[in-house]
Amino acid sequence: MLIEPLLAVLPFPTIDPVIVQFGPIAIRWYGLAYVAGLILGWRYMHVMNRRYAQAMQPRDIDDLLFWMTLGVVLGGRLGSVLFYNLPYYIDNPLAVLAIWQGGMSFHGGLLGVIVAEVLFARRRGIPLLAMADLVAVAVPIGLFFGRIANFINGELYGRTTDVAWAMVFPGSDGLPRHPSQLYEAGLEGIVLFVVLYLLARRPGGFARPGALTGVFLIGYGLSRIVVELAREPDAYPGYLIGGTTMGQWLSLPMLLAGLFLLWRSRRQAPPPAG
Repeated sequence: MLIEPLLAVLPFPTIDPVIVQFGPIAIRWYGLAYVAGLILGWRYMHVMNRRYAQAMQPRDIDDLLFWMTLGVVLGGRLGSVLFYNLPYYIDNPLAVLAIWQGGMSFHGGLLGVIVAEVLFARRRGIPLLAMADLVAVAVPIGLFFGRIANFINGELYGRTTDVAWAMVFPGSDGLPRHPSQLYEAGLEGIVLFVVLYLLARRPGGFARPGALTGVFLIGYGLSRIVVELAREPDAYPGYLIGGTTMGQWLSLPMLLAGLFLLWRSRRQAPPPAG
């Protein structure tokens, strides 16, 4: 669908991606979003563990933060390189290290987190799914801040549209587009956070290990598949079979894994009454 460039749109709130700079050292909103997501998620895990889960010792949660950070950064960057822009990084291998310029894949970060959780759980003797449930309720915090950072950077914007809230993003083709980063911040961040919080605080919310992780995987998978309908696909690999996108294909295994974990958790013995 062609959109007239002069169509009235909402003004894009131009925000400098660099918060402050000291010579060659720059503090960017993108990096701050990851720091905020990890720290607030870590504190939230402490609160939920103390009030509802009792799945881990406080010291284990503290130590897990380091492992999670490695999983998010290494997995997210590797996923972005492999899934979305491999030809560019083959030609520019040093660009792989420039994570401050953006280019992080959630699905890659998720795989990195899963590896970190498995290794940490084995090392500390903690039940894996019980720990995963505690992590799952905190992940939407990081997703929210990450998508807001994408919006500030003017990246990962949506497809052309004539909706009243369309925006023209800097560096784009000048056509009004969906602010799909905000859609994701709302669904993957706020809505999924609230759903998991309400389920976790119910009596026995953590009593069936894997259930909350399953809900998270289903919630994210569905949200991402839907939002991809309004999000502009990455130049590589672009549109796939039937007009689908890489984000939708990568979310499908998450959806299936979430359904399996939810089914598995429901087959467990119900928690004792009272």
